[in-house]
Amino acid sequence: MKKFKLLVGQNLLQLIILLFLSFLMVTAFMIDIPLMGLLNDSLNRLFMNGVLVLSLIPMLNSGAGINYGLPIGISAGLLGMCLSVNLKLTGYIGFLAAVTFSLPISIVFGYSYGMVLNKLKGKEEIAGVFIGFSFVFIMSLFWSIAPFNNPQMLWPIGGHGLRPTIGLNNYFAKILNNLWLINIGQFKISIGFLITFLILCLMVYLFFKTKIGLAISVTGENETFARLAGINVSAMRILSTVLSTALGAVGICVYAQSYGFIELYEAPLMMAFPAASAILIGGSTGRKASVRNVIIGTFLFQSVYVITGPVANTMLAPGVSEILRTVITNGIILYALLYEGGKTSIEQKYYY
Repeated sequence: MKKFKLLVGQNLLQLIILLFLSFLMVTAFMIDIPLMGLLNDSLNRLFMNGVLVLSLIPMLNSGAGINYGLPIGISAGLLGMCLSVNLKLTGYIGFLAAVTFSLPISIVFGYSYGMVLNKLKGKEEIAGVFIGFSFVFIMSLFWSIAPFNNPQMLWPIGGHGLRPTIGLNNYFAKILNNLWLINIGQFKISIGFLITFLILCLMVYLFFKTKIGLAISVTGENETFARLAGINVSAMRILSTVLSTALGAVGICVYAQSYGFIELYEAPLMMAFPAASAILIGGSTGRKASVRNVIIGTFLFQSVYVITGPVANTMLAPGVSEILRTVITNGIILYALLYEGGKTSIEQKYYY
Protein backbone atom coordinates (compact mmCIF):
# COMPACT_ATOMS: atom_id res chain seq x y z
CA MET A 1 0.00 0.00 0.00
CA LYS A 2 2.86 2.35 0.89
CA LYS A 3 4.51 1.63 -2.46
CA PHE A 4 1.22 2.36 -4.27
CA LYS A 5 0.80 5.67 -2.46
CA LEU A 6 4.44 6.53 -3.18
CA LEU A 7 3.92 5.69 -6.88
CA VAL A 8 0.79 7.88 -7.01
CA GLY A 9 2.61 10.71 -5.23
CA GLN A 10 5.56 10.58 -7.60
CA ASN A 11 3.34 10.54 -10.72
CA LEU A 12 0.59 12.84 -9.49
CA LEU A 13 1.19 15.42 -12.24
CA GLN A 14 0.93 12.85 -15.04
CA LEU A 15 -2.25 11.40 -13.50
CA ILE A 16 -3.87 14.84 -13.27
CA ILE A 17 -3.01 15.62 -16.89
CA LEU A 18 -4.26 12.19 -18.04
CA LEU A 19 -7.57 12.71 -16.22
CA PHE A 20 -7.91 16.21 -17.70
CA LEU A 21 -7.08 14.89 -21.18
CA SER A 22 -9.65 12.09 -20.81
CA PHE A 23 -12.27 14.63 -19.75
CA LEU A 24 -11.46 16.80 -22.79
CA MET A 25 -11.71 13.83 -25.19
CA VAL A 26 -15.07 12.72 -23.78
CA THR A 27 -16.34 16.30 -24.02
CA ALA A 28 -15.07 16.63 -27.60
CA PHE A 29 -16.83 13.38 -28.52
CA MET A 30 -20.10 14.56 -26.97
CA ILE A 31 -20.11 17.85 -28.89
CA ASP A 32 -19.27 16.09 -32.19
CA ILE A 33 -15.69 17.28 -32.65
CA PRO A 34 -13.85 14.68 -34.83
CA LEU A 35 -11.44 12.83 -32.52
CA MET A 36 -9.36 11.46 -35.40
CA GLY A 37 -8.52 14.98 -36.54
CA LEU A 38 -7.45 15.87 -33.00
CA LEU A 39 -5.27 12.75 -32.81
CA ASN A 40 -3.62 13.66 -36.13
CA ASP A 41 -2.89 17.16 -34.85
CA SER A 42 -1.55 15.82 -31.54
CA LEU A 43 0.90 13.49 -33.28
CA ASN A 44 1.98 16.22 -35.69
CA ARG A 45 2.65 18.60 -32.80
CA LEU A 46 4.59 15.85 -30.97
CA PHE A 47 7.05 15.58 -33.88
CA MET A 48 6.98 19.36 -34.44
CA ASN A 49 7.82 20.32 -30.83
CA GLY A 50 9.59 17.15 -29.69
CA VAL A 51 13.12 18.18 -30.68
CA LEU A 52 12.82 21.48 -28.78
CA VAL A 53 11.84 19.50 -25.67
CA LEU A 54 14.62 16.98 -26.37
CA SER A 55 17.12 19.84 -26.28
CA LEU A 56 16.50 20.27 -22.54
CA ILE A 57 17.95 16.86 -21.63
CA PRO A 58 21.73 17.60 -21.71
CA MET A 59 21.55 20.60 -19.38
CA LEU A 60 19.10 18.86 -17.05
CA ASN A 61 21.38 15.83 -16.75
CA SER A 62 24.45 17.97 -16.10
CA GLY A 63 22.74 19.62 -13.13
CA ALA A 64 22.32 23.00 -14.84
CA GLY A 65 18.52 22.74 -14.56
CA ILE A 66 15.88 23.54 -17.14
CA ASN A 67 17.26 25.52 -20.06
CA TYR A 68 15.14 28.66 -19.92
CA GLY A 69 17.77 30.17 -22.21
CA LEU A 70 16.39 28.06 -25.06
CA PRO A 71 15.76 31.22 -27.16
CA ILE A 72 19.56 31.35 -27.67
CA GLY A 73 19.53 28.03 -29.52
CA ILE A 74 16.34 29.02 -31.31
CA SER A 75 17.99 32.24 -32.50
CA ALA A 76 20.89 30.20 -33.92
CA GLY A 77 18.40 28.04 -35.81
CA LEU A 78 16.54 31.09 -37.10
CA LEU A 79 19.80 32.56 -38.36
CA GLY A 80 20.64 29.28 -40.11
CA MET A 81 17.23 29.22 -41.80
CA CYS A 82 17.53 32.87 -42.85
CA LEU A 83 20.91 32.10 -44.48
CA SER A 84 19.37 29.18 -46.36
CA VAL A 85 16.37 31.25 -47.54
CA ASN A 86 18.65 34.14 -48.48
CA LEU A 87 20.55 31.74 -50.77
CA LYS A 88 17.15 30.63 -52.18
CA LEU A 89 17.83 26.98 -51.41
CA THR A 90 14.71 24.83 -51.66
CA GLY A 91 13.43 21.35 -50.77
CA TYR A 92 15.54 18.92 -48.76
CA ILE A 93 18.72 20.80 -49.69
CA GLY A 94 17.27 24.00 -48.26
CA PHE A 95 16.23 22.30 -45.02
CA LEU A 96 19.54 20.45 -44.58
CA ALA A 97 21.44 23.65 -45.37
CA ALA A 98 19.44 25.50 -42.70
CA VAL A 99 20.35 22.83 -40.13
CA THR A 100 23.99 22.79 -41.28
CA PHE A 101 24.30 26.58 -41.08
CA SER A 102 22.67 26.70 -37.65
CA LEU A 103 24.94 24.11 -36.01
CA PRO A 104 28.27 26.04 -35.97
CA ILE A 105 26.39 29.21 -34.95
CA SER A 106 24.71 27.34 -32.09
CA ILE A 107 28.06 25.91 -30.93
CA VAL A 108 29.51 29.44 -30.63
CA PHE A 109 26.36 30.71 -28.89
CA GLY A 110 26.19 27.64 -26.63
CA TYR A 111 29.84 27.85 -25.60
CA SER A 112 29.48 31.52 -24.63
CA TYR A 113 26.21 30.77 -22.80
CA GLY A 114 27.86 27.86 -20.95
CA MET A 115 30.77 30.05 -19.85
CA VAL A 116 28.32 32.56 -18.36
CA LEU A 117 26.31 29.83 -16.59
CA ASN A 118 29.48 28.43 -15.03
CA LYS A 119 30.02 31.83 -13.42
CA LEU A 120 26.45 31.71 -12.07
CA LYS A 121 26.45 28.17 -10.70
CA GLY A 122 23.36 27.48 -8.61
CA LYS A 123 21.33 30.19 -10.34
CA GLU A 124 21.31 28.73 -13.85
CA GLU A 125 17.54 28.68 -14.34
CA ILE A 126 16.80 32.26 -13.32
CA ALA A 127 19.95 33.40 -15.16
CA GLY A 128 18.79 31.47 -18.24
CA VAL A 129 15.47 33.36 -18.25
CA PHE A 130 17.17 36.76 -18.25
CA ILE A 131 19.95 35.76 -20.66
CA GLY A 132 17.39 34.28 -23.05
CA PHE A 133 15.16 37.34 -22.91
CA SER A 134 18.11 39.69 -23.39
CA PHE A 135 19.44 37.66 -26.30
CA VAL A 136 16.09 37.80 -28.11
CA PHE A 137 16.19 41.60 -28.09
CA ILE A 138 19.85 41.68 -29.16
CA MET A 139 18.88 39.46 -32.09
CA SER A 140 15.89 41.74 -32.81
CA LEU A 141 18.37 44.54 -33.40
CA PHE A 142 20.38 42.22 -35.65
CA TRP A 143 17.30 41.22 -37.70
CA SER A 144 16.56 44.90 -38.36
CA ILE A 145 20.03 45.62 -39.77
CA ALA A 146 21.12 42.19 -41.11
CA PRO A 147 22.53 42.44 -44.66
CA PHE A 148 20.21 39.93 -46.33
CA ASN A 149 19.14 40.62 -49.90
CA ASN A 150 16.34 38.18 -50.76
CA PRO A 151 13.33 40.51 -51.43
CA GLN A 152 10.93 37.91 -49.98
CA MET A 153 12.62 38.33 -46.60
CA LEU A 154 12.82 42.14 -46.49
CA TRP A 155 10.32 44.83 -45.64
CA PRO A 156 8.53 45.83 -48.89
CA ILE A 157 8.99 49.54 -48.13
CA GLY A 158 12.59 50.63 -47.82
CA GLY A 159 14.01 47.20 -48.58
CA HIS A 160 16.00 47.03 -45.35
CA GLY A 161 15.56 44.78 -42.32
CA LEU A 162 13.90 41.38 -42.14
CA ARG A 163 10.15 40.95 -41.93
CA PRO A 164 8.75 39.54 -38.64
CA THR A 165 7.34 36.53 -40.53
CA ILE A 166 8.98 34.88 -43.54
CA GLY A 167 6.96 32.31 -45.47
CA LEU A 168 8.65 29.02 -46.33
CA ASN A 169 6.20 27.78 -48.98
CA ASN A 170 8.71 28.49 -51.76
CA TYR A 171 11.58 26.91 -49.83
CA PHE A 172 11.18 23.94 -47.47
CA ALA A 173 7.76 24.21 -45.77
CA LYS A 174 6.29 20.81 -44.73
CA ILE A 175 9.32 19.03 -46.15
CA LEU A 176 9.27 16.49 -43.29
CA ASN A 177 5.47 16.53 -42.83
CA ASN A 178 5.01 15.27 -46.38
CA LEU A 179 7.87 12.74 -46.31
CA TRP A 180 6.33 9.27 -46.75
CA LEU A 181 2.87 10.46 -45.68
CA ILE A 182 0.47 7.58 -45.08
CA ASN A 183 -3.33 7.89 -45.02
CA ILE A 184 -5.29 5.17 -43.22
CA GLY A 185 -8.86 6.37 -43.51
CA GLN A 186 -8.96 9.67 -41.67
CA PHE A 187 -5.73 8.88 -39.82
CA LYS A 188 -2.65 10.51 -41.33
CA ILE A 189 0.95 10.02 -40.26
CA SER A 190 4.23 11.09 -41.85
CA ILE A 191 6.62 8.16 -41.53
CA GLY A 192 9.53 10.42 -42.52
CA PHE A 193 8.71 12.93 -39.79
CA LEU A 194 8.32 10.10 -37.26
CA ILE A 195 11.64 8.51 -38.22
CA THR A 196 13.46 11.86 -38.08
CA PHE A 197 12.18 12.48 -34.55
CA LEU A 198 12.98 8.93 -33.40
CA ILE A 199 16.51 9.11 -34.87
CA LEU A 200 17.21 12.30 -32.91
CA CYS A 201 15.78 10.67 -29.76
CA LEU A 202 17.97 7.60 -30.34
CA MET A 203 21.07 9.76 -30.83
CA VAL A 204 20.46 11.53 -27.50
CA TYR A 205 19.75 8.20 -25.76
CA LEU A 206 22.91 6.58 -27.14
CA PHE A 207 25.01 9.66 -26.35
CA PHE A 208 24.18 9.31 -22.66
CA LYS A 209 25.41 5.70 -22.81
CA THR A 210 28.86 6.84 -23.97
CA LYS A 211 31.75 7.73 -21.67
CA ILE A 212 31.22 11.49 -22.14
CA GLY A 213 27.45 11.17 -21.69
CA LEU A 214 27.92 9.23 -18.45
CA ALA A 215 30.41 11.86 -17.27
CA ILE A 216 27.76 14.56 -17.83
CA SER A 217 25.21 12.50 -15.89
CA VAL A 218 27.66 11.91 -13.02
CA THR A 219 28.36 15.67 -12.92
CA GLY A 220 24.64 16.30 -12.51
CA GLU A 221 24.24 13.62 -9.84
CA ASN A 222 27.15 14.60 -7.61
CA GLU A 223 29.76 17.19 -8.52
CA THR A 224 32.08 16.25 -5.64
CA PHE A 225 32.13 12.61 -6.68
CA ALA A 226 32.63 13.66 -10.30
CA ARG A 227 35.71 15.73 -9.37
CA LEU A 228 37.13 12.86 -7.30
CA ALA A 229 36.61 10.60 -10.33
CA GLY A 230 38.74 12.96 -12.42
CA ILE A 231 35.89 14.50 -14.42
CA ASN A 232 36.30 18.13 -15.50
CA VAL A 233 33.00 19.42 -14.12
CA SER A 234 33.16 22.85 -15.76
CA ALA A 235 33.93 21.34 -19.18
CA MET A 236 31.04 18.88 -18.87
CA ARG A 237 28.62 21.67 -17.94
CA ILE A 238 29.76 23.75 -20.93
CA LEU A 239 29.49 20.72 -23.22
CA SER A 240 25.95 20.05 -22.03
CA THR A 241 25.02 23.70 -22.69
CA VAL A 242 26.49 23.50 -26.20
CA LEU A 243 24.53 20.29 -26.88
CA SER A 244 21.28 21.81 -25.58
CA THR A 245 21.80 24.93 -27.69
CA ALA A 246 22.61 22.91 -30.83
CA LEU A 247 19.55 20.69 -30.35
CA GLY A 248 17.46 23.83 -29.81
CA ALA A 249 18.72 25.17 -33.15
CA VAL A 250 17.81 21.92 -34.92
CA GLY A 251 14.49 21.88 -33.06
CA ILE A 252 13.40 25.27 -34.38
CA CYS A 253 14.31 24.22 -37.95
CA VAL A 254 12.05 21.16 -37.54
CA TYR A 255 9.34 23.33 -35.96
CA ALA A 256 9.49 26.05 -38.63
CA GLN A 257 9.33 23.68 -41.61
CA SER A 258 6.17 22.19 -40.10
CA TYR A 259 4.69 25.57 -39.19
CA GLY A 260 5.54 26.96 -42.64
CA PHE A 261 7.01 30.23 -41.41
CA ILE A 262 10.16 31.67 -39.86
CA GLU A 263 9.10 33.96 -37.03
CA LEU A 264 11.70 36.53 -35.94
CA TYR A 265 12.05 39.38 -33.44
CA GLU A 266 10.09 38.61 -30.20
CA ALA A 267 8.64 35.28 -31.38
CA PRO A 268 11.20 33.07 -29.51
CA LEU A 269 10.71 34.99 -26.25
CA MET A 270 8.32 32.55 -24.53
CA MET A 271 9.17 29.32 -26.36
CA ALA A 272 11.19 27.84 -23.47
CA PHE A 273 8.15 27.64 -21.18
CA PRO A 274 5.97 25.17 -23.14
CA ALA A 275 9.06 22.98 -23.65
CA ALA A 276 9.80 23.09 -19.91
CA SER A 277 6.18 22.23 -19.09
CA ALA A 278 6.22 19.28 -21.49
CA ILE A 279 9.33 17.64 -20.04
CA LEU A 280 8.04 18.13 -16.49
CA ILE A 281 4.71 16.52 -17.39
CA GLY A 282 6.71 13.61 -18.79
CA GLY A 283 8.17 12.92 -15.36
CA SER A 284 11.43 14.83 -15.30
CA THR A 285 12.37 15.81 -11.78
CA GLY A 286 13.78 19.14 -12.90
CA ARG A 287 17.29 17.77 -12.17
CA LYS A 288 17.29 14.74 -14.47
CA ALA A 289 15.48 13.76 -17.67
CA SER A 290 15.28 10.98 -20.22
CA VAL A 291 14.00 10.50 -23.77
CA ARG A 292 10.95 8.73 -22.30
CA ASN A 293 10.09 11.90 -20.34
CA VAL A 294 10.31 13.89 -23.59
CA ILE A 295 8.02 11.63 -25.65
CA ILE A 296 5.36 11.12 -22.95
CA GLY A 297 5.42 14.74 -21.80
CA THR A 298 5.33 16.31 -25.26
CA PHE A 299 2.46 14.08 -26.38
CA LEU A 300 0.39 14.81 -23.25
CA PHE A 301 1.10 18.55 -23.29
CA GLN A 302 0.45 18.98 -27.01
CA SER A 303 -2.69 16.81 -26.85
CA VAL A 304 -4.11 19.04 -24.12
CA TYR A 305 -3.03 22.05 -26.19
CA VAL A 306 -4.76 20.74 -29.34
CA ILE A 307 -8.02 19.56 -27.73
CA THR A 308 -8.50 22.53 -25.38
CA GLY A 309 -8.90 24.96 -28.29
CA PRO A 310 -11.95 23.55 -30.12
CA VAL A 311 -13.64 22.37 -26.90
CA ALA A 312 -13.29 25.75 -25.16
CA ASN A 313 -14.28 27.67 -28.29
CA THR A 314 -17.43 25.56 -28.69
CA MET A 315 -18.55 25.48 -25.05
CA LEU A 316 -17.26 28.79 -23.72
CA ALA A 317 -16.14 31.70 -25.88
CA PRO A 318 -13.49 32.32 -28.57
CA GLY A 319 -10.22 33.31 -26.94
CA VAL A 320 -10.78 31.36 -23.72
CA SER A 321 -8.71 28.46 -25.04
CA GLU A 322 -5.56 30.61 -25.15
CA ILE A 323 -6.16 31.68 -21.55
CA LEU A 324 -6.54 28.03 -20.48
CA ARG A 325 -3.36 27.07 -22.34
CA THR A 326 -1.39 29.83 -20.62
CA VAL A 327 -2.75 28.81 -17.22
CA ILE A 328 -1.84 25.16 -17.84
CA THR A 329 1.68 25.98 -19.10
CA ASN A 330 2.60 28.27 -16.22
CA GLY A 331 0.73 26.15 -13.65
CA ILE A 332 2.85 23.13 -14.52
CA ILE A 333 6.07 25.14 -14.16
CA LEU A 334 4.86 26.44 -10.79
CA TYR A 335 4.11 22.86 -9.75
CA ALA A 336 7.63 21.88 -10.83
CA LEU A 337 9.15 24.58 -8.64
CA LEU A 338 7.36 22.96 -5.67
CA TYR A 339 7.98 19.42 -6.93
CA GLU A 340 11.36 18.72 -5.36
CA GLY A 341 10.12 19.64 -1.90
CA GLY A 342 6.90 17.71 -2.40
CA LYS A 343 8.76 14.67 -3.62
CA THR A 344 11.06 14.73 -0.63
CA SER A 345 8.07 15.01 1.71
CA ILE A 346 6.32 12.08 0.06
CA GLU A 347 9.41 9.90 0.24
CA GLN A 348 10.00 10.80 3.85
CA LYS A 349 6.36 10.08 4.67
CA TYR A 350 6.24 6.64 3.11
CA TYR A 351 9.82 5.41 3.43
CA TYR A 352 10.65 6.48 6.96
